[in-house]
Amino acid sequence: MSKNKIAFVCTDCGTEHGQWQGQCASCKAWNTLSQINLGNSGSTSPATKADFRKKGYSGDKSNVQNLSDIDLEALPRFSSSIGEMDRVLGGGLVPGSAILIGGNPGAGKSTLLLQIMCLLADAGKPALYVTGEESLQQVGMRAKRLNLPQRNLKMLAETNVEQICKAAQEHQPQLLVVDSIQVMHSGDVASAPGSVSQVRECAAYLIQYAKQTNTVLFLVGHVTKDGNLAGPKVLEHMIDCFIMLEGGNDSKYRILRGQKNRFGAVNELGVFAMTETGLKEVRNPSAIFLARTEEDTPGSIVMVLWEGTRPLLVEIQALVDGSQLGNPRRVAVGLEQNRLAMLLAVLHRHGGLYMADQDVYVNVVGGVKVTETSADLALLLAIVSSFQDKSLPKDLVVFGEVGLAGEIRPVPGGQERLQEAAKHGFTRAIVPKANAPKNKIPGLEVIGVTKITQALEAI
Repeated sequence: MSKNKIAFVCTDCGTEHGQWQGQCASCKAWNTLSQINLGNSGSTSPATKADFRKKGYSGDKSNVQNLSDIDLEALPRFSSSIGEMDRVLGGGLVPGSAILIGGNPGAGKSTLLLQIMCLLADAGKPALYVTGEESLQQVGMRAKRLNLPQRNLKMLAETNVEQICKAAQEHQPQLLVVDSIQVMHSGDVASAPGSVSQVRECAAYLIQYAKQTNTVLFLVGHVTKDGNLAGPKVLEHMIDCFIMLEGGNDSKYRILRGQKNRFGAVNELGVFAMTETGLKEVRNPSAIFLARTEEDTPGSIVMVLWEGTRPLLVEIQALVDGSQLGNPRRVAVGLEQNRLAMLLAVLHRHGGLYMADQDVYVNVVGGVKVTETSADLALLLAIVSSFQDKSLPKDLVVFGEVGLAGEIRPVPGGQERLQEAAKHGFTRAIVPKANAPKNKIPGLEVIGVTKITQALEAI
């Protein structure tokens, strides 16, 4: 008799191992290996499998052809009916694409997808919404509460992927939502729903159907307490686009961030506001992140981020206070903690400001997470402003990367950042000298600096 092939997959990094061990050999994490069944080595596919499984993974097999001869007009994009969603996806939905959307419980994943499906179904696009966690009545109540068009959207309450694909083959939808992938199960895998093997096999089965029928597939994924996608990391390699809906119950705003996209820019950003009628687009997100107080406040400064394909103005706040502990605290919310410690050392060495006995707290207003280095200069100036208890001008905007030698390095998109600042009424800017525009921007005075000392003199 043939044997079932067994492997052990790390749930953190997706590395496969031939046998179980306590520590993953790749990412060094402990107790993260889960057993998966790779199938029977001596048997063929069961007859219960759908006919599309007999084809290739990415569609019908084709002949070898030149890259220039490939017809790109065969799969045109179409809009999701929500502009911010189209921006994150790179311009719209691509037929045959598999999109994974994750987020914390209550962030609005199901609400956003239900809005998209109802609007597209009402516009004549065949759509099928599969719910595995909620009943049809619960989804119907949500749609009624959000005042969505409900006439043309097909609904299915099912957790078996074979039955889902069978129903999809009967109704031929152009869009398919599976909510969520963690509760789906396949009859060929002898493990509980939500396990590594079930999530992996179910996702592969659904993605294969989507690619061979040119169906837009949305998979809803859970996240862990650390904010990472639950389940095997290999799931992120299988899908075409991975987007995260960030935001909690303490804020009305939600940020949709693209973390992987085979059809557009990575790290693109979309901003939504949670209202009584669902998620609404925020077309000018810089305005909501710049809701500053009327009074002059030390430690507050505005910088320009570059998110995907557009600039975004955000406010950075810093608080420096004398420490009562032997080991002063360094707290960073929305910024990288290690980079804060490095910049404080650079400020001491090249700026002459000693803060080893001070507690330093920094925060990005609005819950935005800053990952690029263009925030270095703004962060340092905000810390200096709080340390010296002197307010910075409200019409000042700052950006630039700071090196270990105290130099101010240029950042990408300098011209677009300055134009965005001028559009919002800022009249002064401190930027790297290499980012200073050749042609003067009307109403904006640009000060180019090359060292930290020059930036400190400028303020």
